[in-house]
Amino acid sequence: MPGMPPPPVCRILPSYLLHRLVEQDDPDVVEAAQRTLAADANLRERRTVTAERSLRMPRGIVPPELTDVTERAAALERPRPQRVTATLPAVPERAIHDARHATRLPGILARAEGAAPVADVAVNEAYDGLGATWQLFWAAYARDSLDGKGLPLVASVHFDRGYDNAFWDGTQMVFGDGDGRFFVGFTHCLDVIGHELAHGVTQFTAGLTYVGQSGALNESVSDVFGSLVKQHHLGQTAEQADWLIGAGLFTNRVRGVALRSMKAPGTAYDDPALGKDPQPGQMSDYVTLPHDADHDNGGVHVNSGIPNRAFYLVASALGGHAWERAGRIWFDTITNKGIPKDVDFAGFARRTITAAGKRYGAGGAEAAAVEEAWATVGVKV
Repeated sequence: MPGMPPPPVCRILPSYLLHRLVEQDDPDVVEAAQRTLAADANLRERRTVTAERSLRMPRGIVPPELTDVTERAAALERPRPQRVTATLPAVPERAIHDARHATRLPGILARAEGAAPVADVAVNEAYDGLGATWQLFWAAYARDSLDGKGLPLVASVHFDRGYDNAFWDGTQMVFGDGDGRFFVGFTHCLDVIGHELAHGVTQFTAGLTYVGQSGALNESVSDVFGSLVKQHHLGQTAEQADWLIGAGLFTNRVRGVALRSMKAPGTAYDDPALGKDPQPGQMSDYVTLPHDADHDNGGVHVNSGIPNRAFYLVASALGGHAWERAGRIWFDTITNKGIPKDVDFAGFARRTITAAGKRYGAGGAEAAAVEEAWATVGVKV
């Protein structure tokens, strides 16, 4: 919308891990990390300049290299023909592009909806991951795509060279191939794909501000639904799930199992090069950081461990399939139009308790499990 800032670029890999890679002795790793940081900074700058110029320039004057993200974001606001669902079931509308190691998006169309698998593994992984994410939201919550209105799911693979990240840019998914030394391709993990697409759901619902506690909640909600995408796809119960985000993303040289653990924040990795997983799982260990890009926007990827653990505790207490009762409570919470964009942990916790009471009864096991989980992680409601 005119005058509105562009949605945040939400990445799976926090900048503090990339800065650790810049300090390594391997020149290929250093170059890949530097390229990733530079590409991320360039994208932030382009989005800022585009937003500023679009406010003061007549339409058509902004040069093409500055209009990519804003134009695609504006397209999301335009009315689209309503889907006919009376006789036909809803289906995803996917389009996977090959960026061919460049940074201009979306790239060359590699696989459209309904097309057969191609020779490129990353294209097929992205296609399947987008489909699995759509399927969770449709089957569990009757939500047709990220916006609830059948938004086409667009993704680009092979972004840049050695790009160590995946991100949702407000209009589409983007995946790098990794540096091959510490990280493999970012389409490899279904929960990573689900995590990034869930940022799109948050964008169209709660719109949680991407800084401080609301930013950590933004990240946590994506971890929650990213994990649920994988669990739903595998048919796992809460007890069977690994509750890891990014398991399989590290190469064998890294001492770690994943980027994050929802069950035990702070234990996902402990590596000489990458350092130790910094996530707290308790409010008493909350990490206070400056609210700027150099400090992870106030630790959005760090402090998300606290609400992550709260959700895990709820899902474990309720048992069964976590996308059913626990996931439904979180989904109801973010889709409630009354939630402030800058909500803090305590405010979000209160709203999950209210959501559980409204759907399952104020005196029910669900509301009790939610209240106990937040108390366990030290969030006072």
